[in-house]
Amino acid sequence: MNLLFRFVIISLCFTLSACATYRPSNPDNLCDIFLGETDWYEAARDSQHKWGTPIFVMMAIMHQESRFIDDAQPERDWFLGFIPLPRKSSAYGFAQAQDPVWGEYLSQTGNSSADRDDFEDAIDFIGWYTDGSHRRLKLSKWDTYAQYLAYHEGRGGYSRRSYEAKPWLKKVATKVKKQASKYNQQLKGCQERLDERVDSWF
Repeated sequence: MNLLFRFVIISLCFTLSACATYRPSNPDNLCDIFLGETDWYEAARDSQHKWGTPIFVMMAIMHQESRFIDDAQPERDWFLGFIPLPRKSSAYGFAQAQDPVWGEYLSQTGNSSADRDDFEDAIDFIGWYTDGSHRRLKLSKWDTYAQYLAYHEGRGGYSRRSYEAKPWLKKVATKVKKQASKYNQQLKGCQERLDERVDSWF
């Protein structure tokens, strides 16, 4: 009976550990992020192979959108200080995808079970979106600056150059571009180790 009890406790601990959400302690370092959770690297690598957008571009966009917080949402205002008002947008999860475009992603990819608070699905969404911007707007998948503007404003907004009236947004896009460049350099120093770790499981 005592052994059975111990087995149940240990099994419960493993279950709780598996369900725990990974949040990088150093989100500015791509090697630290991926070495801390190699499943994330595998998912990002799969998305790169599938959609053609470099890992460092996708991760820089995600960094800006959610800081890798799985259930991130826009802040909401409060009426009289205690009555919650509706959020300013439906953006949710790692990629901060809004309801309409997330629905489009589900429909086009057939990935009907995808969740915005699942890293694998979120990084696939970013790859899908940047691929669409490449095809519709002729944006290079390596052009983090332009890709982020299209991601933030939507492809229609980008076509209308809505970002020209938002100097603050262009500054943010520049910041994302710099983050992608940093991630690119970091990844070069640890990608071989990451590939070995991921591929050793097969």
